Amino acid sequence: MKNEFALAFNEVLEEKGLPKEIVVEALQAALASAYRRHVNASNAQRVDAVIDPETGRMTIFAEKEIVEDVEDERTEVSLTDARQVDENAVLGDMLVVETTPNNFGRVAAQTARQVIQQRIREAEREAQFNYFSKQIGEIVSGVVQAVNSQAVTLGLEMKAEGQMPRAQQILGERFRVHDRVRALLLEVVVTPRGPQIILSRAHRNFLRRLLENEVPEIYHGLVEIRSIAREPGQRSKVAVAALQSGVDPVGACVGIRGVRIQAIVRELNDEKIDVIEWSSDPAVYIAKALSPARVSGVYLNEHAKGVKTATVVVPEDQLSLAIGRDGQNARLGAKLTAWKIDIKSLPEAASDALNKLQNDPDYASIAVSEESGAPQVEAILAKKSEGRPVTPEEYHLLIQFVDRVERGLIRQRESELQAEKEEELKARANIQDEAFKIALEDFDISDRVYAVISETGLQTVGDLMLQMALDEDSIWKLSGMGPKAMQELKAALEKVQEELRSAEEAAAAEEAEPSAETAPTEEAEIAPLEIEQAPVAGDLVEAEAAQPVELELPEPLEAAVPEMEAELVAEVEPASGEQEPEEEPSSLDDIFALRPEILEYSLADEDTEQEEEGAADTKKKKGKKKKKFVEVEYDPDQDVLLMKKKHKRGEPGWEEGW
Repeated sequence: MKNEFALAFNEVLEEKGLPKEIVVEALQAALASAYRRHVNASNAQRVDAVIDPETGRMTIFAEKEIVEDVEDERTEVSLTDARQVDENAVLGDMLVVETTPNNFGRVAAQTARQVIQQRIREAEREAQFNYFSKQIGEIVSGVVQAVNSQAVTLGLEMKAEGQMPRAQQILGERFRVHDRVRALLLEVVVTPRGPQIILSRAHRNFLRRLLENEVPEIYHGLVEIRSIAREPGQRSKVAVAALQSGVDPVGACVGIRGVRIQAIVRELNDEKIDVIEWSSDPAVYIAKALSPARVSGVYLNEHAKGVKTATVVVPEDQLSLAIGRDGQNARLGAKLTAWKIDIKSLPEAASDALNKLQNDPDYASIAVSEESGAPQVEAILAKKSEGRPVTPEEYHLLIQFVDRVERGLIRQRESELQAEKEEELKARANIQDEAFKIALEDFDISDRVYAVISETGLQTVGDLMLQMALDEDSIWKLSGMGPKAMQELKAALEKVQEELRSAEEAAAAEEAEPSAETAPTEEAEIAPLEIEQAPVAGDLVEAEAAQPVELELPEPLEAAVPEMEAELVAEVEPASGEQEPEEEPSSLDDIFALRPEILEYSLADEDTEQEEEGAADTKKKKGKKKKKFVEVEYDPDQDVLLMKKKHKRGEPGWEEGW
């Protein structure tokens, strides 16, 4: 059988609805506080309380200093007693030992009662806040506990109380104590007296949650609520759209014979609810939003300055229905569609169109095209004002006239907007991109001019340049902008443009000029002299086995070549007794191979000839017959080429030459 403490402990857990750990922690903190008061211990001293929930036994542990002679039992313990707890205890150490006073249970019950209640109350409030903060935006159910002129108090779960202010109540709704009421949990506010839970039945999301609970298609995501406009207790409009083909969104919300929507109407104190189908076309959407009125035409002015405006034309007998009582239907339609709606009857719209054609310069081009139809419309309106009956054909003629005028104005505004966009693009093309990266705070102008320009809301220097190019008068109209300030502003803008233009030109020039490392040099374009020494066998070498030497000859040398050909041919003879067909040298390379002493002339006069006449292009041609070659060596000490030629027959060795 459990003792009295365990029974009382479990009763507290059940009553407060708190976790066991929280209650045990509160009791232990209360016992530690009671011990400090009982022995008058310092707050700097460590004190721990341990309680057994099963037996109710309470133990107090305190940190004390180990000394030889105990003078203050509150903060000191003897070495002998300390070693009973810790064998390694030494003098001067701090040790946590049990120090439960006698009859502490009775003392604790008297001194710790307020602490225990306070801790449990704080834990209860924290648990309430954590529980209800997760349910914000959801429907909760409560019992009415009190009703006054300011608010209605509802008892909720976890012994919490919710407040429903008068502004969040449905107009005309009455509550009685002990009535069960459903409401939307609007917000949870932390206050010194605990969390304050605000409830609402007038919020539009309350209607949204009721629809989700009553309509399975909305709950499962087959139908989506796109918009809600509500005046609590009077009328609401809900726009729904199907997310799956084959589903009727309006029929799903209304239900068979209206059973689903009627349940919501009863919950909202007989509030009227209009369910319409959402449309991506604003004109169709606005026409449905004004239901149950029948609409003749909707004309959108999306390019107007300020709020988007829609002009709605309705038959004369539908005007009061479209506007609604005290303008309620038109007001809810505007909230639902987020458009400003201007409702006109057909005769009123036709009369306004005629007046604009005659007096408004914006309609001048349209007035020219409507010159033939305007008199007929005037006659119909005069007939209507006299009270004479108007035929359906004449009504249809008025509808067509209004439609032509309104749509003509829309097309004209679209063309003007397109022209403005083109003008803006042209002005934007003349402004450097870097100007849009310069913040207006970094603009080099005086503080007075900056204070005036900052009123425009422009962010960068490029935006300011664009505004000046498009509409300079808008800058002139700023408060504090005079001729001197405008002159300073223009000079600063011209300076920025000049700096940016110079930077672009410098960047373009840098890209056009190759770097010193990659620029081609004259020395790099000239191919190095490549000479390959071919093996010599006897007096002759096969021409196919050797590569010709690429040398540059001056013009005097080329002029002397024809005179030497006769002597050269005589020396070109085979080494053996066999006779070979006589062939004339076919190129300068052949002559060079046979008469290397020609180099003496070319190299001696090379410097002079290059300064006066320049060097000639080298000619290279592959040899096609047997030739003799010279041996070329490079002397690095003298920085010259040494050429050797073969001696004549009967004279062994090579003859050196420069």
